[in-house]
Amino acid sequence: MSRMPREESHWTSDGAWKQYFVYIMSNKSMTLYTGITNDVMKRALQHKNGWARFTSMYHCTWLVYFECFDLVTDAIIREKQIKGWTRAKKIALVKTMNPQWRDLAATS
Repeated sequence: MSRMPREESHWTSDGAWKQYFVYIMSNKSMTLYTGITNDVMKRALQHKNGWARFTSMYHCTWLVYFECFDLVTDAIIREKQIKGWTRAKKIALVKTMNPQWRDLAATS
């Protein structure tokens, strides 16, 4: 039986509300990577800079989709749900938010 992480305080040390993100990175070939983070723009930059193994191997440098959650447990459940989907269903999900497949973390 797997255990879910315990919910900690919902506030950061600087008084900001903690948020968690499920995100999808992609590339020109529409290779998909789904992950979870507490800072989606920082994590997208890490993928862009090649600091993540899968996305650096497949050049997944475009942030094409994300969802925000207040509880890490909800984000983990959603990430696992999306990872269990077919590729077609993931592509349809991305198109609901980002039909042009733009990089949502583009710097220019």
